[in-house]
Amino acid sequence: MSHNSYQNPLTGRYASKEMSACWSPQKKHSTWRRLWLALAESEQELGLDITDEQIAQMAAHLDDIDFDMARAKEAELRHDVMSHIHTFGTQCPKAMPIIHLGATSCFVTDNTELIQIRDAMKIIKSKLLKVIAAVSKLVDSYKDMPTLGFTHYQPAQLTTVGKRFSLHLQDFMFDFERLESELERLPFRSVKGTTGTQASFLALFNNDHDKVKKLEQMVAEKMDFTNVVDVSGQTYTRKVDFYVMSVLSGIAQSAYKMAGDIRLLANLKEIEEPFEKSQVGSSAMAYKRNPMRSERVCSLARYVMSLPTNAANTHCNQWFERTLDDSANRRITLPEAFLGTDVILSLIANIADGTQIWPNVIAKRVNSELPFMATENIMMAAVQEGGDRQELHEVIREHSMAAGRVVKEEGKENDLLDRLKADPLFAKVDIDALVDPQAFVGRAPEQAAEYLENKVKPLLAKYNDMLAAATTEDISV
Repeated sequence: MSHNSYQNPLTGRYASKEMSACWSPQKKHSTWRRLWLALAESEQELGLDITDEQIAQMAAHLDDIDFDMARAKEAELRHDVMSHIHTFGTQCPKAMPIIHLGATSCFVTDNTELIQIRDAMKIIKSKLLKVIAAVSKLVDSYKDMPTLGFTHYQPAQLTTVGKRFSLHLQDFMFDFERLESELERLPFRSVKGTTGTQASFLALFNNDHDKVKKLEQMVAEKMDFTNVVDVSGQTYTRKVDFYVMSVLSGIAQSAYKMAGDIRLLANLKEIEEPFEKSQVGSSAMAYKRNPMRSERVCSLARYVMSLPTNAANTHCNQWFERTLDDSANRRITLPEAFLGTDVILSLIANIADGTQIWPNVIAKRVNSELPFMATENIMMAAVQEGGDRQELHEVIREHSMAAGRVVKEEGKENDLLDRLKADPLFAKVDIDALVDPQAFVGRAPEQAAEYLENKVKPLLAKYNDMLAAATTEDISV
């Protein structure tokens, strides 16, 4: 690796080899060759004068690309597609006359990008399944553990640790549904010609419209697509990129939300991300356990979340049948959107797999706030024992204010329950029985369990083979 030129950290430091390979020059240009082969085979099958020898030569050189020759040719011709046509033709000279026959550059560039998008979405699908599986285990393991809920980041009613994780899980499940939907209807450009009219192919087939339509479908099927965009200019509509980026943005949003909550809970010492034995949290403060993985998730998620706006601007600025101001932009944003999401999902899966829960800290915070939450139940019990509701309300208010001052001014523990136990008005009330945290979590355990049973487990069962085949990678920190 050169240390004298910029290296993209997404490929050099963070992303998986699988995702990096999907957007590599080798994948890109070998796919160009496969498209040229599919086009030639289909044209031959439909009657054009293309020989078996020409097809065989092309098929023999799909992956052995001379990138140095292509680079020299591009410097000469100032055209990347033509440089690779010449490079490919040099390796299969008999086929040179029919390579790219009837096609325009977007036949290889756009169709390849759609293939890369499809393959990258499949990688994301597998990784998102891993995240769903990992978070579902947290939901199941901690669905009954009471924890203090927060609204406005202020103490609210109790929930459970598992129920809180189910909120993140549901977000990822929604993302999975969107991802599946976009993947299912992702269109192929196939053969459309220079302005989308297929005029060049109509000329090749002597105005036989049926053969041109058949050619389009045959090429798509050879590249494993069933859906072909109905109409296009020279390019497929960049609206597709916006839809894809929006799905990736949604995944990034869900990951940011979960990682952000873990960062806040780490400050409260209730929940922490994995921390390795020799890991250093700070170069100066040796005691620190910084949530580095969660912070990285949030950092990368902000970038991925910004990209749909970029894609929207690219789409709306494509004048008429096409302009080229999309090209340089998309060379950066398409790969980086997927590379960034790939890293985010690897990190979130790693965090979920090794999340550390500190039950005693959680219980202590619950118990510090529960007395205030229990006051209405205590008041009602005292009324049933013959007390005056208005008088009891005022007494509880006074004790609550006094207990709050002790906590805030003196830094002591919440002594509200002790104050109420000592007050004669509550002598007949079994206060301890009324402050069991489990009595304050509502249907949180049931909601978490039902969600797992009704929605999550069927999905994981459906994709059990994909989940089993998913690889586990080390996360660079």
